[in-house]
Amino acid sequence: MRKVLILALALIMLLGMTSTAFAFDPVPKDQLKVGVIYIGDVIDLGYTYAHHQGTLAMQQALGLSDDQILIQKNIAEDSSFETAARELIDQGCQVIFGTSFGFMDYMEELAEEYPNVIFSHCSGYKSNDTNFNNYFGRIWEARYLSGIAAGLKAKETGNNHLGYVAAFTTIPEVVYSLDAYFLGARSVNPDVTMTVKETGSWYDPTKERQAADALIAAGCGILSQHCDTTGPVVAAEEKGLFAVGYNADVSDVAPKAYLTAPVWHWGVYLTDAVQKVIDGTWTPENSLMGLSEGVCDLAPLTANCAEGTAEAIEAARAKILDGSLNVFAGPIKDNTGAEKVAEGQALANGDILGITWFVEGITVG
Repeated sequence: MRKVLILALALIMLLGMTSTAFAFDPVPKDQLKVGVIYIGDVIDLGYTYAHHQGTLAMQQALGLSDDQILIQKNIAEDSSFETAARELIDQGCQVIFGTSFGFMDYMEELAEEYPNVIFSHCSGYKSNDTNFNNYFGRIWEARYLSGIAAGLKAKETGNNHLGYVAAFTTIPEVVYSLDAYFLGARSVNPDVTMTVKETGSWYDPTKERQAADALIAAGCGILSQHCDTTGPVVAAEEKGLFAVGYNADVSDVAPKAYLTAPVWHWGVYLTDAVQKVIDGTWTPENSLMGLSEGVCDLAPLTANCAEGTAEAIEAARAKILDGSLNVFAGPIKDNTGAEKVAEGQALANGDILGITWFVEGITVG
């Protein structure tokens, strides 16, 4: 799996950690080789697709040739990663990006074995003070905005029952993402409720479609997802319902159902990181970027959205950007009725990254 349960305290410490203890020599741009290791296929229209679009954006921005970008795809979170990474090292890569959580421990070990190679890991929490860092994004900001689109559409249709297909319901990244989406929906429609179905896999077209169908059978009128196929969006299209996607704009896949999607622009981070490798200024600084940096955003709204959606989203976006809106500001109760965030309080980034509870109004099962 890409994510596992994480210790919030460790994340708070690690996300703020920077180091200049080790300096790499500049790499002439024409001699640079960048390795990227993906868990999935670049055509999945999901997580790997989004990351690959970022790789391509970085390549174009820096003027690198195709033979300078070395890709390993469909690599499992086991010793297959080590094999793939060693191949990239043998081919002369000075920097390697690993894009899945389960790659983390292998990258940590390889970073120690190869101190002259830079290892940059997406979504983890480990790093060192020489050649190994991690990066991710405040995706909960874009999730909240997408929830506004769902909440307003639910109000327009008169069906306030949202459905959510989740890869895992014990993993903080999934939990805080669906919580943020639901909080966004409730900010404009306090009557919404949400049922979550778990697939137990990041990428399983059959299970994702089955979960979507079960949510539709339960009366959900708008679907959303934290999984890597377009199954839930397509299911909504076929039943005359609506959907919020994830990772990519798939309006062409379900033109009558699709509203919008939280999306990643990984090229923002990748371009900066690789430029620093070229300049000899790269340090093992951990990164958590969001709307303000352009790493996370919302795909363009479609005409399927309810009237007033664009204005409501832009108002919320402006408040997130100026700091007056924290997605996880209290009062917030979980779905057992326990207070998780008191009125007047708000969760810091490190606390958000460790969320394992569900907001009141969400049913999992």
